[in-house]
Amino acid sequence: MSAYADQGIDLPTRKTGCSAGYDLAAAEDVSLAPGRVTLVPTGLKAYMQPDEYLGIHVRSGFSIRNRVSCVNNEGIIDADYYGNADNEGHIFVALVNLGDNSVQIKKGTRIAQGIFYRYLTVDGDAAGVGAARSGGMGSTGEV
Repeated sequence: MSAYADQGIDLPTRKTGCSAGYDLAAAEDVSLAPGRVTLVPTGLKAYMQPDEYLGIHVRSGFSIRNRVSCVNNEGIIDADYYGNADNEGHIFVALVNLGDNSVQIKKGTRIAQGIFYRYLTVDGDAAGVGAARSGGMGSTGEV
């Protein structure tokens, strides 16, 4: 059972026919302290094919109005993040408040966009032969 089941989480939508991204909203009220990184839950999971990832980008209007950015410019959600027993595959947006004041985010505020990407691998790539992922952000190690 998902931690956010029956919590009124809206599925992401594209707002126009040419929008590349699906708007992602906060799943709960969150306060972003100045100069701090905060993980904002979306209550969402995303299934992808093995050669895809979900890029997370802060919505431009939200970013400009609030002086907020993704801590690493673009979040990358790998296909094997979904269905992970250690984190249920929930997607969080890692935001950093670059301003001098706290930023209050209300549940349902559209904070980011998710864009699905396909990628290529090099000949002889052996990444798929290792153990299955366990854990969430940073779980594949520091080195």
